[in-house]
Amino acid sequence: MRSRHLGPSYHPIAIIILLIFLLAPATLAAKSRFSPQSPVGFIDGDQWEPAIAADGYGHVYILYPQYVIVPKCPNCSLPSMVLVVSNDNGATWQSPRLILPVGSGQFDAQIVVDPLDRRTVYASWLQNNKSDTVVAKSLDFGQTWSIVVADSTNAGVDKPILAVRGKDVYVGFNHAQKVWVSSSHDAGNTFTSVNVNSNAMLGWSLAGGAAIDPAGNVYFSWAGYTQSGGAKGPVNLYISKSSDGGQTWTTTLLDVSGSPPDCSVYQCGWAYLGAQITMTADSAGTLYALWNAGPANKQPERIYFSSSTTAGATWLPTLDVSAAPLGVEHSFPAIVAGSAGDVRIAWMDSRQNPLWNTYYRSSTNGGATWSSETQLSTYVPRYSYIQRSGFSFPFGDYFEMDIDSRGQTQAVWGEGLNYDTPGSIWYTSGR
Repeated sequence: MRSRHLGPSYHPIAIIILLIFLLAPATLAAKSRFSPQSPVGFIDGDQWEPAIAADGYGHVYILYPQYVIVPKCPNCSLPSMVLVVSNDNGATWQSPRLILPVGSGQFDAQIVVDPLDRRTVYASWLQNNKSDTVVAKSLDFGQTWSIVVADSTNAGVDKPILAVRGKDVYVGFNHAQKVWVSSSHDAGNTFTSVNVNSNAMLGWSLAGGAAIDPAGNVYFSWAGYTQSGGAKGPVNLYISKSSDGGQTWTTTLLDVSGSPPDCSVYQCGWAYLGAQITMTADSAGTLYALWNAGPANKQPERIYFSSSTTAGATWLPTLDVSAAPLGVEHSFPAIVAGSAGDVRIAWMDSRQNPLWNTYYRSSTNGGATWSSETQLSTYVPRYSYIQRSGFSFPFGDYFEMDIDSRGQTQAVWGEGLNYDTPGSIWYTSGR
């Protein structure tokens, strides 16, 4: 914790008053205010793992895979990527529509806006039995799209993560034990793929976040499971960096988590509640990382934060940013940053055991101090999985936030009865 030295001429009472004045904007900030959660996308079927982006012209974009049924399209592939667009920073929404129909299922949505022009929209997902990682681009606020296959393999991949800055476009993904990044330097027209962790002896790897700083360095955060045979055992949480456009990579170990907690009671297996790490960068190039991790195997995990002002060479001491009691399960970190020092975080936890909620905090000084927690999830009647104290279970293993043209936070996440069904995605905005 940082301290401030005051000279001996200060009276103790004066020191207390001064400290209260100095800390009031950050630690005594008024509670954040968000709109009550509201559903987005189709009402029928299942909506899962949404992504969100906002541009500099009042548009907000939500992209997600639609399962079970696509209304008015009985022959559509399942899942199909559905796009929902707002022209007024989320006050109203256009009807949901397929972004680019194809002849196979579309999985794992990503959508971002180029931070330089604040209008070009990029999207990414998996298709063709998850063997193709595609990148789409729109120059007309999401009305029409062009598409490129950034990478194609002979087996399924997982967890695409998209990062854009000007003509530099990167999409990372995992193929079993390996993390790959496909890089483009011509605004997404052509891509070259490189393996990030070629020397790692891991059981499984999962990409989680990405950032590009103003100097052009690109970073990907990812989780590496240490036990062979899949996503098992303790989890190493890494950040990999490239300073040559994605050709070569160096990797830093940021933390180690115990193996994932069991969640079979929610009908989920594998590593659904396992450690994840996501990241972002503000306009000044400060890096921020947010992750969930546990101190021992199969134990409840907390939410942790750190930052770097040295392009990832060093990181500040880890902070536990949750106000929940010890022993509460935390998962699914989400993070976004804007101008210098403006960083906003969210996660889900089960402090209302057995129910879950989505929580949010923000900082204006790079994480030195934080706002009080705000609960983003709110009660909505007539949904079997929503109670007054929370929702039954997170629906999808990530959610997202962005900052709109007014400086407000835009957030979208999934809620459901259990891992399988039913569930839908929910939206809010505020600050």
